Amino acid sequence: MAADKTATLNLNGSDIDLPVLSPTCGPDVLDIRKLYAQGDVFTYDPGFTSTAACESAITFIDGDKGELLHRGYPIDQLAGKSHYLEVCYLLLYGELPTADQLEEFETTVTRHTMLHEQMQYFFRGFRRDAHPMAVMVGVVGAMAAFYHDSTDITDPWQREVASFRLIAKMPTIAAWAYKYSIGQPFVYPRNDLDYASNFLHMCFAVPAEEYKVDPILARAMDRIFTLHADHEQNASTSTVRLASSSGANPFACIAAGIACLWGPAHGGANQAALETLKEIGSVDRIPEYIERAKDKNDPFRLMGFGHRVYKNFDPRATVMKQSADEVLDLLGIEDNPILQVAKELEKQATADQYFIDRKLFPNVDFYSGIILEAMGFPTSMFTPIFALARTVGWISQWKEQISDPALKIGRPRQLYTGAAKRDYVDIENR
Repeated sequence: MAADKTATLNLNGSDIDLPVLSPTCGPDVLDIRKLYAQGDVFTYDPGFTSTAACESAITFIDGDKGELLHRGYPIDQLAGKSHYLEVCYLLLYGELPTADQLEEFETTVTRHTMLHEQMQYFFRGFRRDAHPMAVMVGVVGAMAAFYHDSTDITDPWQREVASFRLIAKMPTIAAWAYKYSIGQPFVYPRNDLDYASNFLHMCFAVPAEEYKVDPILARAMDRIFTLHADHEQNASTSTVRLASSSGANPFACIAAGIACLWGPAHGGANQAALETLKEIGSVDRIPEYIERAKDKNDPFRLMGFGHRVYKNFDPRATVMKQSADEVLDLLGIEDNPILQVAKELEKQATADQYFIDRKLFPNVDFYSGIILEAMGFPTSMFTPIFALARTVGWISQWKEQISDPALKIGRPRQLYTGAAKRDYVDIENR
């Protein structure tokens, strides 16, 4: 990208010209790549919150406006009018598919959903009480041992095959991790079901009887997938890009992303939101916990409200709320006190001036946790489902980075505060 203006930094009496890059959306960016060479300094930015580590054309977030765009399309339009596999195509290839392109894409994904039969032994090697995320990290990383024909990142065709395999097989891996954790037999994927329905069938069907997926639940699951498909340069996506910069195979890169997503500050947010609801316990205790959330001296946090990036509202939450209402209406909440708490907490918090003034609205994690709980998933499966949905985003970012001529291996600098150079002291003199 060529710069159309420059900024001048005066350092120790010398001027250093820094190119200013103008993106399609968002604030201008100072190009500091030559800052160290010209000024013998580099920047300090913990968490990289003010640093663009890459150039990307996939996803854009405007936190102040509450805006999320995939290839320019608003997330509410995609979640309302599209479906997950069409969004996958958009993220991967940059444009919405034609009817023929979408049919071919869906057919290809559907026919790659089965796992190599020997991979069953990997699942059975884990303890029964292993967390499903631990299983997913191991199994996805192990795919490189089974699919040698799609690990050469210099071959465009192998990159394409790896992409299809990961998108197609991740629901099977996640569902089998769940089945293994509860001691039930694995359920194989079916080519006559759509992506979301297939996942639900593999999770909840048993050989003893027929299981039919409710279309409302399938649609809700598809929306969860769509709303989590990509989210710009978050921690797990940055991890995938950093692993990719070393030339690692795609399965290793995605396994690294899953491992990062496992962190409670990232992928565990919807689980934390549900655990907050369980801590509240009953509707009559909601006012007490709302007051605790307002008390700056109380360490309690009302999880599921507000967002680090979105300073106004989370655009995904509006769509997710609609799904939550549909699912709760279908399944009923009379016998589930946690879901009763969720509905009443939403009502009281959104009417409270403290939350209104600070724009602390329910976020996507609040509603997705409610939906998954209502569907019958344990909290241990919340993050694996997140990883399943985010896989296409990771792959899209990975493919984009591999094709970037400016690609360099990631090597952040540091602000060193340790001991200065000193001489070794013999042990008898210490």
